[in-house]
This record gives sequence, C-alpha cells and structure tokens, in this order.
Amino acid sequence: MRSPRLAVPGGLGVLICACFLWAQISWAQDSKPPGTLAPYVPTPETIVEKMLLLGELKAGEKVFDLGSGDGRIVIMAARKFKADATGVELDDMLYQKSAERIRTLGLTPTARIIHGDLMQQDYSSSDLITVYLLPLTNDKVTPILEKQLKKGARVVAHDFEFSAWTPTKIQDIDDDGQGRAHRLYLYKR
Repeated sequence: MRSPRLAVPGGLGVLICACFLWAQISWAQDSKPPGTLAPYVPTPETIVEKMLLLGELKAGEKVFDLGSGDGRIVIMAARKFKADATGVELDDMLYQKSAERIRTLGLTPTARIIHGDLMQQDYSSSDLITVYLLPLTNDKVTPILEKQLKKGARVVAHDFEFSAWTPTKIQDIDDDGQGRAHRLYLYKR
C-alpha cells in the first residue's frame, strides 16, 4: 500500500504527509462516536470527481457512498453526474449537515443520506460504491459487498485498498491542489 504524500521532492513528502494523515486519523478516532468505523477526513473536491470518473458513473446509475461525511460525493454524483446517489452516515452532526445541504440544493429527488450503520444496509441495487475508509473497515465491509453486489458493480476506494480483492485499475493523483497525493483503487464485480 502506498502512503499519501506531499508534492515535495524525495521521501520527505511521503514522511510529512504520512505523519499528517496519521495525526488526523488519530485525532478523529479519539473523538468519534461509539460504533463509528472510520474518522471523518473530508475528500478534496478534485478527488471526489476523479473517484466518480474512475468508477465510470453514468446518469441514472445508483451510487452509494459509505461513511458519507458531509455528503460531498453524494452531492457531486447527483448534480454533476445525474446519478441516483445515497450516502450512509452514522454521525448525527454530519448526517444533519449533509441532509440539509441536499435539501438546500434541491437535490432530494436524486440524493439522500441514510442515518445509520454502513454495515447494516442493502447495497444490492448499487452500480457504484465509493469509500474512504480505513483498511480494517474495508476488510469488515468486504463480505457484505461480496454477498450483495450484483455482477458489473464497481467499487472505488480512496487511499486504502481492499486487501481481499485485486484492483482492476489504480490511479495515482500526484497533487490534489493542496499539495497532497492520493491513490484510488477501482474494483469490478
């Protein structure tokens, strides 16, 4: 697995970014609600778009974002890609924030947030799943996705791969506009 890195020459960027990401995750893990499987670390908008493009999202397809945070993937999927987008978020504040933003933008016919546990949902209608979860959480959700996803469904993981699966494609983004590199993994069922 490749660690995210800064757009800085040499190994210094990798070390700095890995330390920064670890600090973010450690802080978020300490303050997360019970039952939460991953900290909230927002995905930059540029990476959101690249995730949806890599997942080959088409108008009318169903996309689920697991651990949807502030709803940015759901919102972009509905607005820009004209998809039927659903997020799953356990945190009360993030759920309320994203649901309100969806209402304000007038996206309720094509975008929604489920306030609940991502391990307890039905993803069988999904054409695309997006995740920015920790490796342990990816491992926990793997059996659910293997059981539920239909043939042809795609999964795009941000920065952390699914250890039991072999990616169909890996996309490296050297700079997200904020000096951080990312790696995206595409899986197809």
